[in-house]
Amino acid sequence: MAAVAGKGTPAPVRRSFRVVPDASTEVVGERASNAGVLLFSAVVFAVSFCAVLGAAGVLAGGIGVGAVIAALVVAVLATMSVHVAQQWEKVVVLRLGKLNRVSGPGLFWTWPVIEQNTMRVDTRVRVTTFGAEETLTADLVPLDVNAVLFWHVWDAKAACTEVGDFTHAVELAAQTALRDAIGRAGAAEVAIRREQLDRELKRVLEEKVAAWGVTILSVEVRDILLPKELQDVMSLEAQAEQRKKARIILMEAEQDICEMMDDMGDTYAKNDAALRLRAMHLLYESVRETGGTVVVPSSFSEGFGDVLGDAAKDALGGKAEA
Repeated sequence: MAAVAGKGTPAPVRRSFRVVPDASTEVVGERASNAGVLLFSAVVFAVSFCAVLGAAGVLAGGIGVGAVIAALVVAVLATMSVHVAQQWEKVVVLRLGKLNRVSGPGLFWTWPVIEQNTMRVDTRVRVTTFGAEETLTADLVPLDVNAVLFWHVWDAKAACTEVGDFTHAVELAAQTALRDAIGRAGAAEVAIRREQLDRELKRVLEEKVAAWGVTILSVEVRDILLPKELQDVMSLEAQAEQRKKARIILMEAEQDICEMMDDMGDTYAKNDAALRLRAMHLLYESVRETGGTVVVPSSFSEGFGDVLGDAAKDALGGKAEA
């Protein structure tokens, strides 16, 4: 009986790791049908039964109970002897309990009673989805990780004789490898280096399942879920990092401007006329952009006295008097 933490408070629910196998790679509506194999067996049974009855009728001159029983026995033995394997199937055949051969695809024969086609192995690519919930990383952060495993059986003999249930074994091996990989890395490393995690899982699984006649094609991590609190912290950290980069860039720009202003200051210090022209240019730019008017409390010619030559000053003075 579950203990109650307090009055009106339900007992805490523990979340566990889970594996969601999906060994079938076919879409609903595209599944392979075994109707052809069943029809072939029915035809073999019927042909054998009719052939024995026909032979008994010709030889004995009639069909009796013994002929019917003999026809049934022969038809059953013929059906047990002739088999058909699909293009993607490998059939492990045992003879008196010992491994004899791997047959298929296509038509193959077995000795009735003595040989048994123990297991039909699908050699097509299989897809297994698996995930680890609340797995602790090296820095003690719980993560929920979902991944997809692509694999297939290349050695039906090893898959049937080396491991009891190779499909379930591959699923559990993938889950264990995922939990170990997450536990060896930090939360940020797992979230950022997803491709590295894929390669590590593939390498570990290949070493573990090679003896079972299974090949790992690829492992792809689909989703990594961080706790909400950690997401907020990482978001603030990312924002702070971006602000830091922006300020560094601004300071570098200010440094470049300072160096340019230093060079300009040296130039203007050596030439007062250039400084005055720059001041006039800045004044003109401010008036042009704002559309305002600047009133200078001096005559027009005196404002340019230090810049213009004597001839220009006389010309401007004459125009002003006129």
